[in-house]
Amino acid sequence: MGASSAIKVVVAGDGNVGKTSLVRRYCEGKFEASRVMTIGVDFQTKVVELPGGAVKLSIWDMAGQDRFAVMRPGFYKGSRAAALVFDVTDGESFADLRRWHAEITKVTPRQKFVVVGNKIDLPRAVESSAIAEYAASIHAAYVETSAATGEGVPKLFETLASLAVA
Repeated sequence: MGASSAIKVVVAGDGNVGKTSLVRRYCEGKFEASRVMTIGVDFQTKVVELPGGAVKLSIWDMAGQDRFAVMRPGFYKGSRAAALVFDVTDGESFADLRRWHAEITKVTPRQKFVVVGNKIDLPRAVESSAIAEYAASIHAAYVETSAATGEGVPKLFETLASLAVA
C-alpha cells in the first residue's frame, strides 16, 4: 500500500492518559508537559515506513472525557486500527479499556487493536501480567510507551500501521 492515500487509525482512552502527547511526540517530535485537553477530536497525518513500503496514517486523537462520548462513534467509522491507551500509573484508566474496546467495536466490529501502556517513565500501578492477559483476550498487540522520553512511540505507530494494512 502506498503513501498516497491516508489510512485512518484512532487513538482512544480516558482523559489525561497521554494520547495527545503520544501523537505529538510521533508527528512533531516534541513533548509538552502541560496538559491540553482535546475537544472532540484532533488529527494529524504522518508517513510510516514499513518493510512493505510507506504508509500514510491519518491519526485521529479522540477526546477521552465522557461529555464527548456522543460524538465519538461517528469518528470511529472508516478506521482500520485503534490504539487503546491507558496510564500505567492509573489502574482505573486500565480498567476503562474494556469500555473503550466495546465502544469502538460497536461501530467497527472487525477493528484491530493495540493496547498501549503509557507513562512507563513513572512508577507503575498496573501489573504487566494483567495487561498481557487483557491484550491477549481481545487479540491485541501490546506496546509500552513514554511520550515524555519517546520510548516505544515509533513502535506504537509502526504497529498500528502494520495492523491497518494487514
